[in-house]
Amino acid sequence: MNARLSLVLVVCLLVAAGPANVGVIAATGSPAPSAGPDATVTTTPFVAVAGGATGSTATVSQTDDVLHRTTVLRHRPDRPGEFEAEMTFRVPDPVTELEIELESEASVDSIDGFEPTGDGTYRWTETTDEPTVRFTMPTDRTGDGHADGSADRTVTPSRDDAGLAQSRDGDGYTFVDTGDWAVVQVPGVGLSLRQTASVGIEETVTVDGPGATGGDIAYFGPVTEYERTGDRERVRLAVADDAELRESPAEILDAVVAASDRFDVGASHDEVFLVAVPSDDVEWAARGIQYGESDAWVVADAPLDEANTVWLHEYVHARQAFANPDVGTTTETAWLVEAQAEYYAGLFALEAGLVGFDEFADALGTGEREPYADATLAEPATWTDDRTDYVKGALVYGEIDRRLRLATDGDRTLADVVRTLNRDDGPVTEDDFLAAVEAEGGADVRSVAERYTRTDRTPEMWTRTAHEAAFEGPVAQFEYDLDAAPIEVGGEPWGPGEPADADAVDEVAVPAGEPVTVPVAIRNVGDRDGTADATLVVDGDVVDHRPVELAAGDRTTDAFTWTPPKPGVYDLRVGSDRLTVHVRSPASVAVTGLAVDPETADPGEDVTATATVEAADDRPGATVLAFRTPAGDAAEVPVVVAPGERETVATTLSFADAGRYEVAVGDRTTTVTIGSSPIDRVEDVPGFGVPAAIASLAALVLSLVAVHGRRA
Repeated sequence: MNARLSLVLVVCLLVAAGPANVGVIAATGSPAPSAGPDATVTTTPFVAVAGGATGSTATVSQTDDVLHRTTVLRHRPDRPGEFEAEMTFRVPDPVTELEIELESEASVDSIDGFEPTGDGTYRWTETTDEPTVRFTMPTDRTGDGHADGSADRTVTPSRDDAGLAQSRDGDGYTFVDTGDWAVVQVPGVGLSLRQTASVGIEETVTVDGPGATGGDIAYFGPVTEYERTGDRERVRLAVADDAELRESPAEILDAVVAASDRFDVGASHDEVFLVAVPSDDVEWAARGIQYGESDAWVVADAPLDEANTVWLHEYVHARQAFANPDVGTTTETAWLVEAQAEYYAGLFALEAGLVGFDEFADALGTGEREPYADATLAEPATWTDDRTDYVKGALVYGEIDRRLRLATDGDRTLADVVRTLNRDDGPVTEDDFLAAVEAEGGADVRSVAERYTRTDRTPEMWTRTAHEAAFEGPVAQFEYDLDAAPIEVGGEPWGPGEPADADAVDEVAVPAGEPVTVPVAIRNVGDRDGTADATLVVDGDVVDHRPVELAAGDRTTDAFTWTPPKPGVYDLRVGSDRLTVHVRSPASVAVTGLAVDPETADPGEDVTATATVEAADDRPGATVLAFRTPAGDAAEVPVVVAPGERETVATTLSFADAGRYEVAVGDRTTTVTIGSSPIDRVEDVPGFGVPAAIASLAALVLSLVAVHGRRA
């Protein structure tokens, strides 16, 4: 009787312990052997499968690690002053709770899979994997920051609030619906998630019917689209059929792409979207508006041959990452936003031959006169004209740029300062700006910047001769490319095999959270020595950058690193080279098989564990595959597998003591026997094998009870 109770007690304890980190013991009660300190591991190189990857808008299964949001916009001529938005969310398995918050002006027409929770928020009910909300938004926005006719409605017309760059001359329209056509802000949405694993967010915006959108601005009505690709980004120009374009689409694209290629400040995007809107019949608040990350509208009759051409002004705004609402500026540096845009619009127009030096000088020289000259840029309260930042600010910015070029013999410019500011992750202060100026040009140039920004002193516009000395001398010219050496992920080489093949790779898949190291080739193709500014740009943000001094004609390589924070599709760039990076979670790879060879080995003998893996959905799978033993993670091997393909991943293990050991990868397990003994002992991987062990012990208990009963 006592023996029977003792055996039943063993089974109960095992059930209570569940998958805890304990080994299964033999019926004798002797402890399981330890493989911890004595286990050794060697791994194969990083495994990759060559092959194309599907795009970010492909249909994916519920093993996806990305929350997809699709917004469809519709013009509603039957409801003047409103447009319709329909948002559909494709919710992946790792998301267990989802709540959305619409803009305060949204008027909800219908919901499917959501329930209201108050204050414009809606909770996912989990009744569908694709919940949808359909609502209307007001179209008309005016220069005073309010929806037309409703001063209490919240809109966001200032860059400080929501990335909108506009002039402040009057209360004309910034966005409008005429009935025949409309140009509107794409509505945003706040997201709150509870998730079991990190997921990315991908967004797609389309116009249902005639029109065009870049994701932040949408135009309703017939358009003709034109496109040009430069070294850094693609420029889309949508020309409204109702608009009479003053310049040809080719000339506009030439000017913008030339500016893009020259403006090496980071913050470039995959695409810049410009829409030419009709000039007549609307009282516009400005000649152009840049809104969101890289969208802008410009009146169709805007010329190119002027020193402050609005086409280039709005383009420069699209490259000011430091001015986005997530970063922003302090009061003392707010002048930089418009001053930069105005100055570079003039400089790029001059360098492209669109205007002559006299016109350029006349535009900047306006800052020497009243009512602008007596203002202190860092103190907006001293401005008697609200365009002081456009006028005096552009002159001061230009003078600092000129002095910096002279101090460095043309090697550094204020564009290098902009690049530094674009990397800031907090509001840009006056000290940040001055410190960046000093880092590039020294204490004397910083003093110039302090004099003209912190006091009411005003520089004189420089002469043509002075301009030639600072701006037209020989300069170092650099080219940047992805090097032919393989990319590394988690410290291991990525690539189909030979390093030379990496030069042709334009898509990769990598695990989230693993450092990605990108080799970069840098060449000085100019006639003088200088400082290269190689940058690694991801989705328009500079994630790694360092200056490299390089003699004329020389070439070097460097390595830049980025750690992708969460799943998604990212655009990675070095110079004019691009790489589409699919960042995936562990759920993107399915382990379909696991084997060990040999299945029986002597203590200390190498055992090869091989896992077979497939992509879990129709995009490349990527993860760091963990081979687990009773001692914990014995090996971690990064793996990438193309959709529809199968790959094997192997690692070498060894165990010092005799016994049976479980090896696990993903949800697959197998057993290896080390040595031999009259009674096999099994060491269990934490989280695996307990039910099987319980079943075995239960059978043993029943057998012994039966025997004991017969003897009684």
